[in-house]
Amino acid sequence: MIGNLKQSLSAAPWPRLLLHVSLVCLVLASTGGCRRKPTGGEPAYAYVANGKSDSVTVIDLATMQPLRTLAVGKSPTGLAANPTKPEVYVVNTDSGSVSVIDSHSNQVVGNMNVQRSPYFISLTDDGHWGYVANAGSNTVSVLDLSKHQVAATIAVDQQPGLARVSRDGSVAVVSNRASDSVSILDGKLHRVRATVSTCHNPEDVVILPDGSKAFVACSGSNQVAAIDLKAAKVLSFLKVGGTPVSLALKPDGGEIFVCNYDAHTISAINTSTNEVSESFLTGDNPAQATVSSDSSLLFVSNMGSDTVAVFNINTRRLLVSVRVGDGPEALALSPGETMLFVGDATSGDTAVLRLDRRMDKKVTGPNPRLFTMVATGTQPRSVVIKGTEAETQK
Repeated sequence: MIGNLKQSLSAAPWPRLLLHVSLVCLVLASTGGCRRKPTGGEPAYAYVANGKSDSVTVIDLATMQPLRTLAVGKSPTGLAANPTKPEVYVVNTDSGSVSVIDSHSNQVVGNMNVQRSPYFISLTDDGHWGYVANAGSNTVSVLDLSKHQVAATIAVDQQPGLARVSRDGSVAVVSNRASDSVSILDGKLHRVRATVSTCHNPEDVVILPDGSKAFVACSGSNQVAAIDLKAAKVLSFLKVGGTPVSLALKPDGGEIFVCNYDAHTISAINTSTNEVSESFLTGDNPAQATVSSDSSLLFVSNMGSDTVAVFNINTRRLLVSVRVGDGPEALALSPGETMLFVGDATSGDTAVLRLDRRMDKKVTGPNPRLFTMVATGTQPRSVVIKGTEAETQK
């Protein structure tokens, strides 16, 4: 969910190159020679935020065709799907608002006014709370998603770009880009518990599943800060490659992969030892990454080379690079891990890669392969899928 990276790295107030797509749920689409066998769940749709079209494209995953285009606020950036109710949330940067989409009717059914220049939204696992950092107002809006209203507004440091909430909602971590700090928020009292100085230009944040530590990527100093959340202190500053812009956490929390945009590399961090174990080449300008549920595969979108790279995590071996559209950025992996959706920020489309379930992860094979390209609006910045997995049968 980023926009044009070269422009965003130099533009105020903060780079639009982070959106960690999470809480994703999607359906397997049929291919030639296969027929779709529904499992009885709700229909599944992909939602694509079109930053320069002020719209969200809804893609029917049964047909892989656009179902409709929804008008939202100005410059939609971040998306999130509620894990417990049929709703998708759209952060509108230039409108200072969050649109609510009903994923059954695929209509905009609500709007929450936050403050100036929000980019992302992070949800608790129970789907009750949403956190939105307002970069232009130096605040964080806490959203009560059951009521579709702002429950609290919290003052933080300068130009907060991202507020990441823990799974249980007990703590949130805010990266304050202009003040080189993070704010640690009490998720129950909705107030700042501590402010911690970090490295230069903190951006993306991940919180370990147990809520004990947070890791923060600092694009201005080529570092990642490891932070003890209970003690509210920096444990270490880890040197990575040039311009780390996003972080991908293994499901078990044991390892983090850092996309170093200008170094064209991925750095691996051991979260137990707070050490960089190694770095490896991926492609030109890696923007985002996501990890398979069994922690065996790493998928990386390379904006500069217009590819998606697939790595074997255990061997650190590149399995294959697949050519997609121009400027690939946002990634959404299906729960069954049979499809990968890729938002192409420059060409204005969404690439769909089919991942063979029988793919040998130890050798380079013909899979994944490009299945189709779906036209969306201008500058798709993020992709999220809401619905139930379906099967294919020969």
